[in-house]
Amino acid sequence: MQLPRTPSFRLDGRRALVAGASSGIGLAAAVALAEAGAQVTLAARRAPALQDLVEALSAAGHEAQALALDVADVNATRQAVRDQGPFDILLNSAGMARHSPALETCDPDFDAVSDLNIKGAYFLTQAVAQGLIEAGRPGSLINISSQMGHVGGIDRAVYCASKHAVEGFTKAMAIEWGKAGIRVNTICPTFIRTALTEATFQDPDKRAWISSMIKLDRVGLPEDIMGAVVFLASDASALVTGTSLLIDGGWTAE
Repeated sequence: MQLPRTPSFRLDGRRALVAGASSGIGLAAAVALAEAGAQVTLAARRAPALQDLVEALSAAGHEAQALALDVADVNATRQAVRDQGPFDILLNSAGMARHSPALETCDPDFDAVSDLNIKGAYFLTQAVAQGLIEAGRPGSLINISSQMGHVGGIDRAVYCASKHAVEGFTKAMAIEWGKAGIRVNTICPTFIRTALTEATFQDPDKRAWISSMIKLDRVGLPEDIMGAVVFLASDASALVTGTSLLIDGGWTAE
């Protein structure tokens, strides 16, 4: 009897672009990909923070380089991906939120969130896919979305709209690029405790709301995302495309 073999989770010989790599989920994702053997290019606006991460990864024996990049600048993003690619893996964690009641949403906040979370994510994904198609190579493209791409939330109409849009274009791109061997998926975390979300957790009412919705009775940590990143980037998920991996502690189970 010949037993089946588990597909490899290793990423040796593959090049990964991690956008939003300077902190939080993006930083954790970069570490996870590097630990699995990928050569990682770390992209973000904060160049000094990127260099610190490059040095830490290099000291741990991993291959990494920094790329100062604002994903909301579509032309700069296209040029950078063209110059640095092709990349076998994209992990896009660049994103932002400006929360307010829907009746109080202002144009600048709507535009800022949309420009990065939708337009920036869309054209970054397009640019990486274009490089792969021109090179005749398969790949795995992953956008960090949110549980809020599947549900609604108080004071989060703009953010929810942006993440629902990411879920939509992910499915469409997966359909278009499937025959080229390019997979496109999202990871949808619940509230993850990072420096950027600390103010939310310090608010007693918001913390109580979060705790009431997460069935596992704890908030998320960046480490909770790392395994999912490696899974979707690797051959272990070779038949997974056009879908969302929810890491939400049961928030959307209801």
